Amino acid sequence: MALTDLKIRKAKPADKPYKLFDSNGLYIHIQPNGSKLWRWKYRYAKKERLLSYGPYPLISLVEAREKQMEGRKLLLDGIDPSVRRKLDRINAETAANNTFELVAAEYIQNMEAKGSAAATIKKTRWMLEKLAAPIAKRPIGEISPIELLDLLKRIERSGRRETARRLRGVMGSVFRLAVATLRAETDPTMPIRDALTAPVVKGRPALTDEKEFGRLLCALDEYDGWPTISAAMKFQILTCVRPGEVRGATRSEIVLAERLWRIPAERMKMRRPHEVPLSRQAIEILNSVWPLSEHAELVFPSIRSNRRPLSENAFNSALRRIGYTKDEVTAHGFRVTASTIMNERGFDPDVIEAALAHQDRNSIRRTYNRAKYWDPRVKLMQNWADLLDEFRSMS
Repeated sequence: MALTDLKIRKAKPADKPYKLFDSNGLYIHIQPNGSKLWRWKYRYAKKERLLSYGPYPLISLVEAREKQMEGRKLLLDGIDPSVRRKLDRINAETAANNTFELVAAEYIQNMEAKGSAAATIKKTRWMLEKLAAPIAKRPIGEISPIELLDLLKRIERSGRRETARRLRGVMGSVFRLAVATLRAETDPTMPIRDALTAPVVKGRPALTDEKEFGRLLCALDEYDGWPTISAAMKFQILTCVRPGEVRGATRSEIVLAERLWRIPAERMKMRRPHEVPLSRQAIEILNSVWPLSEHAELVFPSIRSNRRPLSENAFNSALRRIGYTKDEVTAHGFRVTASTIMNERGFDPDVIEAALAHQDRNSIRRTYNRAKYWDPRVKLMQNWADLLDEFRSMS
């Protein structure tokens, strides 16, 4: 006779465990301590197997019969229900262990192995560890597009549209790694790629008027802060490179006898080596700071330690100190200034692009252009340095 809820509830414990049978091998096991546990006895490959469904009344009679029915359907398909349960448990545990933060950490490790720029790695780590923290512990295969959209929209509403856009791209890279390594089936950032508000694109704040720029140069000459900072900024202006490339400059990169600065690929934004011809004025700056960093590798070390470079904000802080706001000029804007003025002055645009390290992606053509434009670049850098002196006299 099939079981009923009433019969199960009235079943009292005995000195020894006993069973109350339902049908098709399903029964409830009554323990001496009063617990009532569901069991299903079945045969697979001519062998008797036993499957546990959990305690009554947490698992009701109806639920136990439904679980048994699911097991019987698996048997019809030639699948052992016990093996299926074990595989399901392994898959669930694997999914729980493959969290977003673990795959994100692996993605950052891959960036380091590929030689990505330290600044890029630092920014990526900050976005994945701080901004994406709400999904860090979630199994990566369970994260949905709506979940990500909610996260990104909150960032967007705070006014950081560009940050939200970049975070979506970085998270997409993490999800694609998970897909490629069979830890997720899809990239949930794809359906929401057009859901974010486009950021307002702003150019680098820069001075492009020659007299105004001359006044800035004079202010740098009179800067009374740490001398390495003003020297590094003037060296950046003279060489038309990025602030980070100057801050990380080492003595071994400078070849004074050849009036040359060789920047290795790993320190360049485009991951390609860049050689800079040094003007007479650039050499003078190097000679002035050389004694300040004796027995150190860095050319422009921090005030705190000659083993550490100037901070990322050192240049802009100095600009604020001498009276320029962030909307007027930034250190990154010096390259805009150089490009604008030199183009307006009629210098060869291709030589200017080569000086700014905007190199051709084609390796053969790039090698050819390096040879073709080297002598004009040497001349351009000296002409640019002389123009800067001229601007000072105009202010």
